[in-house]
Amino acid sequence: MMECLVLENIFIHMDAKKLIRIGQHGFSKGESCLTNLIAFHDGTATWIDEGKAVVIVYLDFIKALDPVSHDILIGRFGRCKLNEWTVSWIEN
Repeated sequence: MMECLVLENIFIHMDAKKLIRIGQHGFSKGESCLTNLIAFHDGTATWIDEGKAVVIVYLDFIKALDPVSHDILIGRFGRCKLNEWTVSWIEN
């Protein structure tokens, strides 16, 4: 339950500060890996239909944040002016 409240608070902040691009799927309500795949496929199919060369490189960053220091993440949350209560909760 607490995690849901923190997540909601982060979503509200990110939306209000326009920190997430419109094309971002992973961190947006109503968007998912599936909607990302559909959008990607649609764009790629359009380019192929237009006769354009298409090169695809897919990178999986699932472990990208594992080595990142918790202190660095907390510092960045603070610099983004994320709600003080939320930063404190994540920190503890």
